Amino acid sequence: MKLEVCEPPRWAASGHAQTIFGHLLPSPSLRSKGQRVEVPLPDGDVLVGFVQPGTSGAVVYVFHGLAGSTDSTYMHRTSILAQKRGHTVILFNHRGCGEGRGLARLPYHSGRAEDLSAVIEFGRREFPTKRHMAIGFSLSGNALLLLLSGKRGRVQPDVALSVNAPIHLAESSALLRRGLNRIYDIKFYRQCRQDILKGPERHKWLNALPQLVTLHEFDQLYTAPTSGFLDREDYYSSCSTHSLMSQIQIPTILLTAKDDPLVPVENYQNAVVSRHVDRHIESFGGHMGYISRSNTPMGSKRWQDYAVDQAMNELIG
Repeated sequence: MKLEVCEPPRWAASGHAQTIFGHLLPSPSLRSKGQRVEVPLPDGDVLVGFVQPGTSGAVVYVFHGLAGSTDSTYMHRTSILAQKRGHTVILFNHRGCGEGRGLARLPYHSGRAEDLSAVIEFGRREFPTKRHMAIGFSLSGNALLLLLSGKRGRVQPDVALSVNAPIHLAESSALLRRGLNRIYDIKFYRQCRQDILKGPERHKWLNALPQLVTLHEFDQLYTAPTSGFLDREDYYSSCSTHSLMSQIQIPTILLTAKDDPLVPVENYQNAVVSRHVDRHIESFGGHMGYISRSNTPMGSKRWQDYAVDQAMNELIG
């Protein structure tokens, strides 16, 4: 994928500034997310999403990151881009997130490739003649790569885009506990805890989850035991994708930045990828920030939107 370089403005020249301002700057919102749909899972949990039919021959699935939902700003911006191209858009919340809060007993995590597979299976039933593209942001990016590797899940998209995925979970977890990254760690944990305490097993976890711990501790206390892993390390090792990308057999674009404060770029640089994988590493962008000094060819300073739009153009037209 050939793109104009993301040249940052002076006020957002660091990975932290890119990450924070990318989250805080105003974003366009969808007038409507579309028709509400539910996808039941084999274990009894339910995923909630939205479908906005389009006129083109393609379906675009958009999956959010940790502590996000279908209301996250990047979810709306990506959906608007896909709609402008005429594509059918399928937005989905992970277990217990957004409109799905209270409908899931088990948690979502970076290894829930089966959940993405269930959503894509639903989409293929609804739109059997269309071409299917999945876009995973951050946590979902890793889950998507896990699906594409064939390790977890069954039904795959035709093409895929993964944005700033933490492909080595143990190393990303370690980064979150260092320096200024504790800001993100606290934010993520508080949102995860809040979602759990609004779920069906809130009374069980009210006193078991402290007011403030690291996500590293949270994964040991909650994610691993409730998801069937032996422990936190088993979760991290079995769900990381840095060593699995040589097995991907469909056209896939990886997008990340050297200055991402949450994802070590070395994980991408050292990964062995298959011939189907296009690895795109920007020098600047932070974690899903990508604020440009000047307007992109799309007329805004949100370089990530430009990159996502170009990926859609290259993969599905």
